[in-house]
Amino acid sequence: MKKIILSIAMLLGVWATYGQNKAIKIHSHNDYQQQSPFWNAYSNGLQSIEVDLILEKGNLFVAHDKEDIEATRTLESLYLKPLVSALDLKIGSAKNLHFLIDFKGDPQESMKLLLPLLKKYETTIIEQNLMFVISGQKPVLDYFITVPNYVQIDYQSLEPLDNKAIWDKVAMVSLNFRDYSVWNGKGRMVEQERLKVQDVINRVHQMGKPLRFWGTPDGKTAWKAFVDLGVDIINTDQPYQARTYLDRLGTNVYHNQLFSDVYKPTFSSDNKAKAIKNVILLIGDGNGLTQISAAALANRGDLSLLQLRSIGLIKTQAADDFTTDSAAGGTALATGQKTYNRSIGMGINRLPIQNITELLAPNGFNTACITTDEITGATPASFYAHQLDRDQESLIAKDLWASQLSLFIGAGKNKFKDIDLASRFTLVDEVKDLSQATAAKVGIFLSSGSLPGIIDGRDDVLAQATKQSINFLAAKKKPFFLMVEGAKIDSYGHFNNTGGIVTEGIDFDKAVAEALKFADRDGETLVIITADHETSGFAIPQGDVVKSYIEGDFISNDHTGVMVPIFAYGPHSSQFSGVYENNEVHQKIVKLLKLKKK
Repeated sequence: MKKIILSIAMLLGVWATYGQNKAIKIHSHNDYQQQSPFWNAYSNGLQSIEVDLILEKGNLFVAHDKEDIEATRTLESLYLKPLVSALDLKIGSAKNLHFLIDFKGDPQESMKLLLPLLKKYETTIIEQNLMFVISGQKPVLDYFITVPNYVQIDYQSLEPLDNKAIWDKVAMVSLNFRDYSVWNGKGRMVEQERLKVQDVINRVHQMGKPLRFWGTPDGKTAWKAFVDLGVDIINTDQPYQARTYLDRLGTNVYHNQLFSDVYKPTFSSDNKAKAIKNVILLIGDGNGLTQISAAALANRGDLSLLQLRSIGLIKTQAADDFTTDSAAGGTALATGQKTYNRSIGMGINRLPIQNITELLAPNGFNTACITTDEITGATPASFYAHQLDRDQESLIAKDLWASQLSLFIGAGKNKFKDIDLASRFTLVDEVKDLSQATAAKVGIFLSSGSLPGIIDGRDDVLAQATKQSINFLAAKKKPFFLMVEGAKIDSYGHFNNTGGIVTEGIDFDKAVAEALKFADRDGETLVIITADHETSGFAIPQGDVVKSYIEGDFISNDHTGVMVPIFAYGPHSSQFSGVYENNEVHQKIVKLLKLKKK
């Protein structure tokens, strides 16, 4: 299908948000040990930075132990001066930034050195609402009533203070996670410990303060668990990774509300040694095993697709590249030959290859293509067109006019402004009107440009089009070949959008159900379901089948080279089991139909 160009916005906002606008602060633990202290945390929009200060010979140095002291590493040189420089250059945002100061030495003497230094930067501190939160060793708490408001307390107890003036100076409550759980961040926290941790969080929130745990596991599973538990400030030694992960939770986590009724096939014709009359090939663009898994698990744990028994894997490599695009992948499925990326129905020698609709039409078959992409998109075009490059859309549009298709349904009417398509096809306005169509060649445009996704309001037009197209073709009393593409699984893979992948996958399964229902009624129809490639290296690390939520993760915003599943149902379905190359799908169909290619 059409190449998706993903625009990526720079994420330097103050808050990461997830769920119902819950604010999540990220704390750069022992920030001074980073390869780029301050800058790594600041450039990634972290809002809390930890600095250990050691008192040595009347000076404060940034270090964890005395043997680590370097004379040039001070709070001013590593943090305050760089912060002022960043603000002067209008880089990032320092609003509400917290520095968590952990004194390693006499806290009273340390404070005597710290306060004059902060006074020097007081204008910036007040303008940006910076806070210097004293953690670890502290002066007596009464002392904090006497210091400026930008110097506050990191409180480390579950017992609230009676003195309101002191309590008002408490910026946060920090507790040792290991006092409540031994969880290492892998798998799931045992329920008894989870309840104990949740109780601690609730108690701190009842005290009206945000909570930070130290001594926590540090990784995606842990960060997600702490978000779900309601931890306000997440501790990390990985500022970039934590920021990236938490900023993407809004699109990585999807709570599904769209469901497909699972159709249970009769299997009366499945794998029977009988003649095949019709072939329905359904292609989920970018629909790898994980995409299928995500759709199934979000659809109360099942899909119509997963009822099938004849299952295999296909390798998707292009002739000229390890990772195929939709053009080469579609061409391999349509013609039985691997070719170069971007090719539409052209061989590696840049000459046209006969596609399956061109083979079947002279042999008495009606042929059709349905897609949620533009009809000139790479996958549908591979079944009727021959062009050197997928971007030659005006030439592809002319190939549709000249094609032997009996029916097409897709988006992209605006690509045909200069083509008298009505001279070859009877153009019908809506899918529902197809039931009244009797012309030999019919076309339906679903939109002028591209179609929106299900997640953006599209209805189940793919399933409707599949059902109506099958009825239209079956009524002609001739054998038929129908290609159905669920195109936007791929689109949302490019966008790294879990909800889009899930909803398009479930929508595609509705079309699969319509094909299976017909195959059961007809008894002579072979249904094949596969993909042209996988998109995005999609993974589903977490979720909940009962609550129909899926968390996705991505290694790419492009295609990958992994094998994709293939399912078959109807006569001779077992012929599609096993592991083989994508071009062999076409060859198997031709062999089962007992046809000869030119």
